[in-house]
Amino acid sequence: MKSSKTFLKHSVIFSALLASSAAMAGTQEGDILMRFRVIDIVPQNTGEVSARGKVALDIDFTYMVSDHFGVELLLDTSSEHDVVLAGGTTDVVTTKVLPPALIAQYHVSPASSVRPYVGVGVNYTLFFDETATDALPANTDVSIDASTGLVFQAGVDFDIADGWYGNVDFKKMNINSKAEVSGIGVFDVNIDPVVTGVGIGMKF
Repeated sequence: MKSSKTFLKHSVIFSALLASSAAMAGTQEGDILMRFRVIDIVPQNTGEVSARGKVALDIDFTYMVSDHFGVELLLDTSSEHDVVLAGGTTDVVTTKVLPPALIAQYHVSPASSVRPYVGVGVNYTLFFDETATDALPANTDVSIDASTGLVFQAGVDFDIADGWYGNVDFKKMNINSKAEVSGIGVFDVNIDPVVTGVGIGMKF
């Protein structure tokens, strides 16, 4: 009899733990998701000026407007990129880049422990601290215009522990600008990078 009561007690506890675990899994309306990622930026470079790839960090916040729909604010950290003339191999300019984006997301299975999502939005790319290298004449001024373009996204979140989850994310950004180099000319800068990220996140 005692063993039956013990078994029943453990069964109730186990059931409660399962229910608690199911409640923790997934996302729902009103949740705020925060992700930290290491990203690999691979420019496609179809313009007259080419940017080199870069590994950097980013952080984003997603507010779940409903169980299936969220709005993400992407805040990549400022990173420095080397620039070459198309077809060349020598760095001619270095520039810092800050590309925040606002993305509308659709989450396919928000209640699951594995949650794919897709998104589309707008990114604003700011170039600053543009500096000519020694490959250009002394006192050469460089200016790269800011860019506004679309961003397309696909990714997946997967639960790891209470409130924590892993993330894999892919983005294609339209970054099209112009670079003015004093004494040389104006060049098209069509970077259009593919960005792959891997990281962790938490929900509130």
